[in-house]
Amino acid sequence: MSYRDITLTIDDPVAVLTLNRPERLNAFTYDTLREIRSAMDACAADRRVVGIVITGNGRGFCAGLDANTLAEVTAAPAPAREKVPDPLPGIFSYLLHVPKPIIAAVNGVAAGGGLILALMSDLRIASGNASFTTVFLKRGLIAEHGSSWLLPRMVGVGRALDLLWMSDRIDAAEAQRYGLVQSVVAHHQLLQTACDYVRRLAVTSSPAAIAETKRLLYRHLGTGYVEALQEADAVQWKFVTAPDAREGATALLEKRAPRFTRLGEGA
Repeated sequence: MSYRDITLTIDDPVAVLTLNRPERLNAFTYDTLREIRSAMDACAADRRVVGIVITGNGRGFCAGLDANTLAEVTAAPAPAREKVPDPLPGIFSYLLHVPKPIIAAVNGVAAGGGLILALMSDLRIASGNASFTTVFLKRGLIAEHGSSWLLPRMVGVGRALDLLWMSDRIDAAEAQRYGLVQSVVAHHQLLQTACDYVRRLAVTSSPAAIAETKRLLYRHLGTGYVEALQEADAVQWKFVTAPDAREGATALLEKRAPRFTRLGEGA
């Protein structure tokens, strides 16, 4: 399908989703959110895609909710609570359930909801131009969209509270020291580095095992160790006898790269 606020390019095995409102620092509207969700669903279903890279066009990654949209939201009456609440509320929380790796290639400022987009991605690679700020409390808001769950697990309780309360902007190097990003690279190398990570995964790792490992990891963040170990053991024995495990063993014996089954539909 065609998009207005984003672009989506697929170059097997990588899908690159680019936020494309550079004049607004890629701040999103409700239309943008719908387009991102549609693109993610398409990538999850596409057999060519092993991993997804999210980045921004221009000098911003994503400045969060567009100011005009924010003004409309805050001026409207409080919405009635749904009788059946969303089992996983919050923008971009569905990324945790996408069965393929999602890498945020943070090229510029990631603020508010834009920071949430980066945090809900599985890995974060930042350029030297990147910066990060929670910004919510400066707008009279709380730690929104799961940030109260995500940040303490990444940086610890005290640092998470400081980032949320003060809403100071931190640069890429400080974000790496905090544990918010996994690596910092030169700006011109950012997209290539993120895409190369997916290409390496496509050669070395089983897509089914990647997906199940992602599911287990996020699930076990909120699970006691007994239940977590029991579930991991059950899944482990299921995978030991699956075709990808046989292919992995055969490839090792034959001293070649494994040919694992892709996830999704199509050629």
